[in-house]
Amino acid sequence: MVRIILNGCNGRMGTVLTDLVAKTTDMQVVAGIDVFELPRDYPVFSSLADCDVKADVIIDFSSPKGLGTWLPVAVERKLPVVVATTGMDGEQLKLLEEASNRIPLFQSGNMSLGINLVQQLLQSSAKVLGDRFDVEIIEKHHNLKKDSPSGTALMLADSINSVRVNKYRYVCGREGGDTLRKNDELGIHSLRGGTIVGQHEVSFAGQDEVITIGHQAFSRQVFGTGALAAARYVVRMRPGRYSMQDMINESSAVTTLYSYPEEVLVSIDHLPRDMEVISGLYEVLAKNDIFIDMISHTGATNGYISVSFTIKSKDQDKTRKLLQQMVSENTQIKFDIMDNITKLTVEGPGMEFQSGVAYRVFSCMAKAGIPIYAVTTSESKISYVSPSKDVDRAVAIIKEEFGI
Repeated sequence: MVRIILNGCNGRMGTVLTDLVAKTTDMQVVAGIDVFELPRDYPVFSSLADCDVKADVIIDFSSPKGLGTWLPVAVERKLPVVVATTGMDGEQLKLLEEASNRIPLFQSGNMSLGINLVQQLLQSSAKVLGDRFDVEIIEKHHNLKKDSPSGTALMLADSINSVRVNKYRYVCGREGGDTLRKNDELGIHSLRGGTIVGQHEVSFAGQDEVITIGHQAFSRQVFGTGALAAARYVVRMRPGRYSMQDMINESSAVTTLYSYPEEVLVSIDHLPRDMEVISGLYEVLAKNDIFIDMISHTGATNGYISVSFTIKSKDQDKTRKLLQQMVSENTQIKFDIMDNITKLTVEGPGMEFQSGVAYRVFSCMAKAGIPIYAVTTSESKISYVSPSKDVDRAVAIIKEEFGI
């Protein structure tokens, strides 16, 4: 059970979170912090310093003005924090940075999962479109929102700037008779009215075409759901500063699992470190239409290397004959062919940004006593071969480990 202290419990988002937590089975609001009084099912204190209730995490949906008062108390009590408040100035952001050296601190300009996925789309688009397209952002919020532009709009602008060599200069609105758009501008425009929860639209405007990427929140529940997910995440972390992107990357570290049965592992030892011999090996295999995968070369100091790769079981006999011919011409070469194996591949877009994925894969296989005979990796993929008899067990273990 994750015990929550809700800072700003009597505000709009505080009410949303109170209702959401009441519907969960793994979380509980044990105390609230607010200067305004409203009846709650949990005790409410006027400050965190006055709160004597034990908790696991603080979720802050209050005002940036009070940050310097309650954050030092959280640091002193070593309480992880989720900061969902926007509109912070440089000094307040500095306080967050300093606090993250001592406690786990999660902070995002927008707690919506969707808006954070939009960030990734914007970065990909900015890389491709470059300076050929002008970029403008329009953000819309209710008529009670105090800060402008919104923290989310700035977050989206920053994500675009993060992949650019020449950074954009933000221009918030335009007025006057000489406002001709400059090439280094990124325009941000704010609309305020009614009860709009939050709309953000980013336009890439080029010659005779416009690409628009947008997000619309229909209720505040999307922010509350994101904040609760952040709380579950940050209570497991070490001191440091974390963002929605970190959480997304962790959850997307492994999203897909494939299995390829009827594989055969070929291992060749004592192969001369001679590129003509090595390329000759692959040439013979290619000319005989043998598809090879999971290629691995292991160097040695004595002038020889070891090579391994996988092939399809249907090509096993053909490959054996070709290697026997090679051995007859180079008697120092040894080879071995292992069948009844399956290749398993785990893949995920977040693997590139999440450390420890390989460790989790290999350690859970080790604990289950499932051997791994060969491994290849890339930025977003790990492939390995294991005995076919263990595949069903291995698949079940990986699915449980990564929640897929």
